[in-house]
Amino acid sequence: MKGARAYLDWNATAPLRPEARAAMAAAMDVVGNPSSVHAEGRAAKALIEKSRAEVAEAVGCDPGEVVFTSGATEAASVLGRRPSTCDVMVQDTAHDCLLAHLDLSNGAARPDGPGHTLAMGLANSETGVITEPPARGDAGLLYGARHASWLLLDVVQAIGKIPFSFAWSGADMAIVSAHKFGGPKGVGALIVRNGLEIEALSVGGGQEMGRRSGTENVIGIAGFGAAARAATQDLADGVWDQVAEFRNILELALDAGENGTILVGKGARRLPNTTCLITPGWKGETQVMQMDLNGFAISAGSACSSGKVRSSTVLRAMGFDEEQAASAIRVSIGPATTKDEVLRFADAWTASLKRHRARVA
Repeated sequence: MKGARAYLDWNATAPLRPEARAAMAAAMDVVGNPSSVHAEGRAAKALIEKSRAEVAEAVGCDPGEVVFTSGATEAASVLGRRPSTCDVMVQDTAHDCLLAHLDLSNGAARPDGPGHTLAMGLANSETGVITEPPARGDAGLLYGARHASWLLLDVVQAIGKIPFSFAWSGADMAIVSAHKFGGPKGVGALIVRNGLEIEALSVGGGQEMGRRSGTENVIGIAGFGAAARAATQDLADGVWDQVAEFRNILELALDAGENGTILVGKGARRLPNTTCLITPGWKGETQVMQMDLNGFAISAGSACSSGKVRSSTVLRAMGFDEEQAASAIRVSIGPATTKDEVLRFADAWTASLKRHRARVA
């Protein structure tokens, strides 16, 4: 008999934490506009500033460096507001929200200009592979044959799963999304190093220290802060050590039942919860549908493309061919995932693979 459904797509979005739900419910009763100076407005503003401090603690930055946005994609749009003389270099395995701002000219460094911005991810959402930022030398950040003056770091998948401190990262900016660690969807933050001037993400009323106008999403921000506080505590308590153990059990079970599938990033430093599998000739989207019918939610690549299914640009950049990249799935688990769920998934996936191979033999 098939067991209850198992949610194994935490990198797409983590389940809403009860702490975030409670904070959001309480914030619904706060009437005032946070830009108003009366008592009701000050109460709403106090909620925002409390959450700003909680997010800052989770990210390892100063509260004044946190700019609330609608999510990480909006935060990344700061790259589109760079000076015309400043090129953007983007890591080839970066998320689409960074790649969208890639300088296609790939021009040579301009010694008379303000320099380049390097945009990269710390932890890849599809493979879980962690990439340390380049060290900053006298000439700036060396990336390939080019140098960058500024670093924007995508830490969306890292926050709450691995230790991170913006203050010690060498980054000038970072992007964060609440729903990746149990906060609500539709709220995130741009972290901007103190002293770094940026063009406003949106203009108007001058909210968020003039960096992002528009009345703040008080309810979402309250949930963001509560989730950040809970995620910070989980990390300190070693919760993700258990997650890593279950991820390893899953990979051992899959390896025991299958030869020929590629475990992407095996041997590399990875997030504790992420498994990326390539089974050449077995479309990733087909695997996702079959596992869905078997009661398991997984994904094929990044889940931030409006439901579109296409071969992974990340895997192509890592050297896998088109067929391999189109034959990948991602299993990402979390603190609520049980050992029984990962073993049931391994059994169901292995059985589906055997049926697939029998059909194509």
